[in-house]
Amino acid sequence: MLLQQIINGIIIGSVYALTAMGATLIYGIMRILDIANAGAYVVGAYIGYYIYITTGNLPLAFLLSMGLTGTIGVLVHKCLYGPILAKPHILPIIPLITSVGLFTLTGDLVRLICGAGTKAYSAKSNAELGFGAVHLGNNIVIAPEWILILVLTAVLFLILWFILNKTTLGLAWKATAEDPEIARAVGINTNSATALSYIIGYGFAAAAGIMVGILYNSITPALGETPSYKMLAIIVLGGLGNPVGTVIAGLFVGLSETLISVYIGSFIPKDSIAFIVLVLILLIKPSGLVSKKLS
Repeated sequence: MLLQQIINGIIIGSVYALTAMGATLIYGIMRILDIANAGAYVVGAYIGYYIYITTGNLPLAFLLSMGLTGTIGVLVHKCLYGPILAKPHILPIIPLITSVGLFTLTGDLVRLICGAGTKAYSAKSNAELGFGAVHLGNNIVIAPEWILILVLTAVLFLILWFILNKTTLGLAWKATAEDPEIARAVGINTNSATALSYIIGYGFAAAAGIMVGILYNSITPALGETPSYKMLAIIVLGGLGNPVGTVIAGLFVGLSETLISVYIGSFIPKDSIAFIVLVLILLIKPSGLVSKKLS
């Protein structure tokens, strides 16, 4: 029973970490909290849904949705955040308010274009996913959609690690996150590093939206409302701008939610657990779970 709940928590935590990673990368470069990243989660889920029901090809739905949503992220930066941040003496609250407004607008546009009703991903059968459930003993079952989420999340994070640590663009991202002025002074293209943050960040959020659509077999225009505030808790808990900390914090929140809900009881609202954990951890360790950048 305990092992089953731990597996459940890791699955949920993986999706949380994937959703929050975009906001972490963007904060690392631009020092703004991009709530609109949760809007990318919704947009990506719907783009993936329509591609999947049209083609019947789930990998294609993931790839195209991540690519298109990542491109939208770059456009958001160029047309919205970039011009705002270029103004002298801009207050930090302005980009935050802008991102909240963009997130709200995104939900309304999705509702207007796609309808307010629930849409169901059907990719839950063994035939569609290409593999079946895994049984560990008599009582532990890992459903095929859980395996998909675990494998895909691990692959995406490995790709992210490789990009950030083994490529010129990734090293440019690190240098820009550390000190953008010095990075520009030594000839690093900080615009490319910023674009990388939005492509990966919004693309990862899109993948997470599709995963949730498959896991629960439904998506709605309100899909991003809960992730929007859990995302904030996770990136603060993991240490602002710290990709490795975000993964650890996402898994920690997912496990905490699952285990507390099962073993302590439903009198604690599940969606409030992320913030309860955040407050308790920050009281003990104000810098978050991971204070040093490990990426």
